[in-house]
Order: sequence, then structure tokens, then C-alpha cells
Amino acid sequence: MKFEPRRPAAAAAADPCFLLLKQHLQQPPASDGHPRRSSSSWPTAVGLGFLTFNTGMAAHRSRGDIAFVAFSYLDLLALFLCLRWYEGAQPRSPLRRRLKLAVWLLTTALTLAFSSRVAALMPVAAAAVAVWLVAFGTVAGGFYAFFLSSSAATTTCDKIDVLEKIIS
Repeated sequence: MKFEPRRPAAAAAADPCFLLLKQHLQQPPASDGHPRRSSSSWPTAVGLGFLTFNTGMAAHRSRGDIAFVAFSYLDLLALFLCLRWYEGAQPRSPLRRRLKLAVWLLTTALTLAFSSRVAALMPVAAAAVAVWLVAFGTVAGGFYAFFLSSSAATTTCDKIDVLEKIIS
């Protein structure tokens, strides 16, 4: 492997990714402590429209089991909303930590709901057990990555702190 020295600050400042992050960091935080909100884009509206249409079709074909379809739809909407707020929340804020927990809980609920449906369809009990083991492994892995991993806890905030020092 060839050793490459670190780029000087001037070269880093010309990096397009750095410029986008710099622009994002220079946005004033919301005065009420809530996450910064940006306007929705048309791809987001199209995606949510497609999700809503797909949910309506699934509810129509569900043969009376609308509760699962409604739960999945509402869970996904809440997950997308929490992710949007999480992205706009200030680093290391209590709100950001609560949103991270909400994202993990919503993904866990969705994983367990779908796993229960898939496990019920398995013809062999061993396959159903395998579905549940994969589901619990996914939930545990998500918990570790979100809350216990040292890289998840510090890497992003450390990078933002370094960039804030370079900017100022």
C-alpha cells in the first residue's frame, strides 16, 4: 500500500462533500430547539404517494386482515418522520438521542411484525425458528450498532466537531 499524506486544509476546503457539509453546518439552528425543517422534495412526495397507493392495494387484497397492513403503514410513516427529524436534530442533543431510540423501536416493531407473518407461513417448525432467530439477530445487531458500538457513538460527532473547528 502506498502511503498518502493527509490533505492540507486548503485541499479539504475544495472538496465538494466538505462544501456541502460546511453549508449544512452553517444553517442556523431552530430557535425552539426542534430539528431544522427543510421543504419536502417531489421525490419524497412521489415515494409517499406510492407507499400509500401500495398500502391501499394491500388492504384491498388482505381479506379482512387490515390491522397488519395499517400497522405496517403507520409504522413506516412514523419511521420516515423520525428519520427526517433525526437528520435535522443538533448533534449530541437529547432530542437526537430520543429520536435514535424511536427509530430503533419502530424498526424493531416492523421486524417483529413481519417475522411473525413469515414464521406463520413456514411449513416446517425449524424454518419458523430460523425466521425468528434471524429477526432477533437483526434486532440485537441494530441495538448494538445504534447504542453500544463505540464507532456509532463517536465517529459522526467527532467528524462534525473537526469540521466545525476548520470552518470557524
